[in-house]
Amino acid sequence: RRSFLLIGTMSILSALGGSVLAEEVPTITVRKGDKINLTVSPIGGGEGAAVTKILQSDLSLSGYFILGGNATYTASGTADGGSLQGKVVDRNGGTVLSKSYSGGATANAHHFAADIVDTLTGNKSLAGSKIAFIATRSGKKEVYVADYDGSNARQMTHDGVISVHPSISPDGRRIAYTGYQSGYPDVYVIDLASGARNRIVNFPGTNSGASFSPDGGRIALSVSKDGNPELYIVSAGGGGARRLTNTRGVESAPSWSPNGDEIVYSFDDGRGPQLYRISASGGRGQPISTGHGYCTEPNWSPDGKKIAFNVRGGGEFQVAIVDPGGGGSRIVAAGENPVWGADSRHLIFTQGGALYMLDTVTAHKSKILDGLGKITEPSWSR
Repeated sequence: RRSFLLIGTMSILSALGGSVLAEEVPTITVRKGDKINLTVSPIGGGEGAAVTKILQSDLSLSGYFILGGNATYTASGTADGGSLQGKVVDRNGGTVLSKSYSGGATANAHHFAADIVDTLTGNKSLAGSKIAFIATRSGKKEVYVADYDGSNARQMTHDGVISVHPSISPDGRRIAYTGYQSGYPDVYVIDLASGARNRIVNFPGTNSGASFSPDGGRIALSVSKDGNPELYIVSAGGGGARRLTNTRGVESAPSWSPNGDEIVYSFDDGRGPQLYRISASGGRGQPISTGHGYCTEPNWSPDGKKIAFNVRGGGEFQVAIVDPGGGGSRIVAAGENPVWGADSRHLIFTQGGALYMLDTVTAHKSKILDGLGKITEPSWSR
């Protein structure tokens, strides 16, 4: 019979391509507060209306553009039959981007938006990324996936048991999560294209907090088979388990640094959880100074410069950001379970059972998804 350890601070318990550019153009660096004037002309063709709407939404959500007005650039194109020919010209009529896309109206629009962001700002785009999360619409905690803006939400598990802590792979093709199908908390991986699911970790006790490495080849997680929750790394297929920590406290919620060399996590030695970092090859964890007494659910930004996390105070959770090198933290919103987008600018988090997006540069906050029961524990592809 397998042993089962209840872990107070872990999230599981709170749940119980186309053608090349027409010509090379210099990258325009967008400084904080700067926005580029861009007009999106109605895309022609049978799929033009749908593509135009998605393109405008993607570019607006990016935070880098003012749409309409005295445009510095104009985007246009034709979309039909699953193909899109997109083009961006400057105010002098010079072509700065010309590219064809094939893969369906939605995907084509996202890819065109991503190329516009990359070409005009040099930054990564959120367009085309995916989110995974837990929702209770069915009456049980099940895993869902959606586009980053909350559209096209679909339920991925129909187990009728507890599912918690989903982690979507950086390429958006797989989701790892903890499920109770066997009666115990084991880690499963779902292939989103085929729907195939494999159990990859089923150590005695609790297995939770799975987090894909930046290259998608490894998973960090918290395992209690040693008597108390410790950090482990396994291959994305489940083999080669390697223990990272050896303490008397509780390690949970690991998140990888962008280069895969380090992991940030929450550590509770009985005096309240704090943020720690540790080499992915093991060693001794080092504390990260935050100035807060209760810190959980850290998430390392893709640019490596920021860690978002939860703090608790006054009876509610808040979203905070800290420099991993220290230097203090700042509260940016009320909410839980913050995760960074690919641009290291936007956060997605939950509040009141709904999903929100926050632009950490402008402080603009928008609700992107609700109506699925209580939404918790988002994860974001990159």
